[in-house]
Amino acid sequence: MFERITAEDERGQVGIGTLIVFIAMVLVAAIAAGVLINTAGSLQSQASDTGSETQQAVANQIEVVHAYAETGTPGDPYQDLNLVIKKSAGSDVIDMESATIQYTSEVDSVTLAHQANPDSVAGEEFDTVNATDGTVQSSLTSTEDRLELSIDLDATAGTDPLSPGDSATVAIVDQSGATFTYGVTMPQTVSDNQTVVNV
Repeated sequence: MFERITAEDERGQVGIGTLIVFIAMVLVAAIAAGVLINTAGSLQSQASDTGSETQQAVANQIEVVHAYAETGTPGDPYQDLNLVIKKSAGSDVIDMESATIQYTSEVDSVTLAHQANPDSVAGEEFDTVNATDGTVQSSLTSTEDRLELSIDLDATAGTDPLSPGDSATVAIVDQSGATFTYGVTMPQTVSDNQTVVNV
């Protein structure tokens, strides 16, 4: 019923064939395991980075404590928009130098970058100073910090000063990609001698 191998040379050939097949299977398994380990390591690293970035984008939040518009001459449109901001609890340090602002009014939409020197703000720029003492400051390191963020609407191309009844949106995007949006709404009526108005 079974074929009986009697020649010694034929018995050796069967053993070598089995050994070759076994070694080939081990090599294939080792290569496959190496590929899987490398892929798993790469995916783990990518998932860790994505998780950290997502956590920052969710946790990093800016809050507006106070917002007001200002004009140099009573009765004229309000060309300066000021927001006193702070970072919310649990946020990392927020660097306003790396932040951008998307200012959208009824007329146009403009992207603003940070200007380190408040005295030379021009064009598509905004500046930040310490809201307490007026010194130049560009980062929120603790929840006690207050920055005054200023936008000169008169100097910014594509924007018009605010008049009674106007509205606009200020979207602040920090270095982690977290976005905070604040709606600016001017009162319908303003006194003729009023130079500052809450918005």
